Amino acid sequence: MPLIPEEPQIHESAQGPRATPASGRTAPTPRPVPGPRPAAPSRPGRPGPLRPTPPAQRAPRDTAAKPGPTASAAPAAAPAPAAAQVQLIPASAEGALDAAEEAVDLLLDSGRAPGDVLVITTGERHPWAAHELSFGEAPYWAQHDAGDDVFYADAAAVARAGVRPVVVVAVNGGPDTVAATVLPLALARASALLIVCGDPQQIKGVLGAGV
Repeated sequence: MPLIPEEPQIHESAQGPRATPASGRTAPTPRPVPGPRPAAPSRPGRPGPLRPTPPAQRAPRDTAAKPGPTASAAPAAAPAPAAAQVQLIPASAEGALDAAEEAVDLLLDSGRAPGDVLVITTGERHPWAAHELSFGEAPYWAQHDAGDDVFYADAAAVARAGVRPVVVVAVNGGPDTVAATVLPLALARASALLIVCGDPQQIKGVLGAGV
């Protein structure tokens, strides 16, 4: 009979220690998990790859600076349209129209096309303009728009005239204020050459001493 109580003691002692280590060891097992957290030192290594990124940002800044000179080259191209040359032919108010006619003949003889020339008068109209306007303004300006021949306009019509390679101005009278208004307009309509026939002092006073 004493053997029976000994057997359950053996079973309990065998189960007791096995159950306790199973439950007791599971608790310490999570402790090594926080142990590998020293993997955090890998974080200081992450800034390492971040450092190459700033040079990547510096490179685009350098490239952004390169278009700067190209933008500065654009304004350099702006002065490309050079101003028309100005030629002064001294003449009195009475002889300015004849001087302008001679200038036109020289231009045509040198090879200029008639449609390249615009003649402006500050005083009395050119006989051709007076004759053509007698038929009405519509046919008169139609010839201007056609651009096939020399066109003559007076001070009142110069604002409507278009740009031509050569503009000849005959300062053949009229108030000084008219010449002061017509000459800048004539210069703006001459793409290559402006010829002014008249009093040199009056012309230089309007266009500048460099004329």
